[in-house]
Amino acid sequence: MGRITEDLIRRNAEHNDCIIFSLEELSLHQQEIERLEHIDRWCRDLKILYLQNNLIGKIENVSKLKKLEYLNLALNNIEKIENLEGCEGLTKLDLTVNFIGELSSVKTLQHNIHLKELFLMGNPCADFDGYRQFVVAALQQLKWLDGKEIERSERIQALQDFPVVEQQIREQEKAYCLKRAKDKEEAQRKLQEEENKGEREGRHTGFDGRWYTNISATLPSSEESKDDVQAPEIQEEECKKKKSDSGEDDLEFWNKPSLYTPESRLETLRHMEKQRKDQEKLSEKKKKVKPPRVLICEDGRALNVNEPKYMDTSLIDVDVQPTYVRVMVKGKPFRLVLPAEVKPDSSSAKRAQTTGHLVVYMPKVGEIITGCQGTSKPVKSTPDSSREKTNKRSQQMERLEVDPSKHAFPDVANIVQAKKHTPRRVQAEPKIIPSEGDPDFEDNPEVPPLI
Repeated sequence: MGRITEDLIRRNAEHNDCIIFSLEELSLHQQEIERLEHIDRWCRDLKILYLQNNLIGKIENVSKLKKLEYLNLALNNIEKIENLEGCEGLTKLDLTVNFIGELSSVKTLQHNIHLKELFLMGNPCADFDGYRQFVVAALQQLKWLDGKEIERSERIQALQDFPVVEQQIREQEKAYCLKRAKDKEEAQRKLQEEENKGEREGRHTGFDGRWYTNISATLPSSEESKDDVQAPEIQEEECKKKKSDSGEDDLEFWNKPSLYTPESRLETLRHMEKQRKDQEKLSEKKKKVKPPRVLICEDGRALNVNEPKYMDTSLIDVDVQPTYVRVMVKGKPFRLVLPAEVKPDSSSAKRAQTTGHLVVYMPKVGEIITGCQGTSKPVKSTPDSSREKTNKRSQQMERLEVDPSKHAFPDVANIVQAKKHTPRRVQAEPKIIPSEGDPDFEDNPEVPPLI
């Protein structure tokens, strides 16, 4: 049974950033909804509501939607028009292909003064004599009925004939209600028979299971092994038998004649759900259990293992051992046996920033890297010689000298010797005292002497 939940509404409100309280348009069609609920409390600002092709049997819980303008309830199980008086802004109502037999219930729409369009085609009431005249006279605010515009002359004629047409509609409604009561009784009887049949089958299958259990408990150990070997074949035969039986039942169900009623629609839904569950059970039984993967041989040697379908790097776990490296990604191992022993404590793993690959550095145990320093000789550069040099350089691998016993490393701390910097002192400029022999000297007694 499909129900209207908050999660369902949020998933269909992506155009409104999944915010439901300010939602103006909502589409919940083909969700197998059987009851209309919660919408009038969660989505008060709705203007357009699509609920077509569900299993809704009653119009309810929409009276608080004051701003609702368009309501689509086509292809449902509605039998009566009701509970729409509170939708003050309703202008269009679609009830196509439902089970409305009480045509007089359209009078409840007289309170919806803004209602302009109404669709009732495909309902039992649309086959009543005088159907259109009755609706046109009962709802004088309507402009369109079943996609056809209502002319002024048509409304005048309908109002004149309304008393006679109303009496005819009442009689046809009574006949339809009696017929619907019989259909409901028949549907209830069939449902009871199906439930009794299912209970009998359940008791029968339960007895078979207990019988096989008791027999298997009395078998000797040698026969138990044979039964274990034949068990997959027996299960496969049982699956095929069940599949054929379900196929025959399914064919019988669809070929069986039935009336188009709300009960038949619900019965079809239940049958489809049952078929889907049976298929899921059969698929689960067909799944073979994979044998456990062998990671280490009996003699203790580790094997190369690689299971693909990797995820993001947040799920990666790298384990470096002296003889192998293992990478676990979401429980799936990739293990590689190393040709030489490495140092796990000195190893590191990181993700390459350019390619995104996982790079694992694993230094070997006891490895000494040596290098050769050659003396350069002046050679005349020619195109051929330069090419030979590049080829030789590409073939030769330069190695660094890291063995402290052969060459001492320079003292990096004393490469740059500190020099004592003495602070510069600003020396005062010598005072120039003019002498009497200076031709520009003038002895003025009024001027005080220079100190």
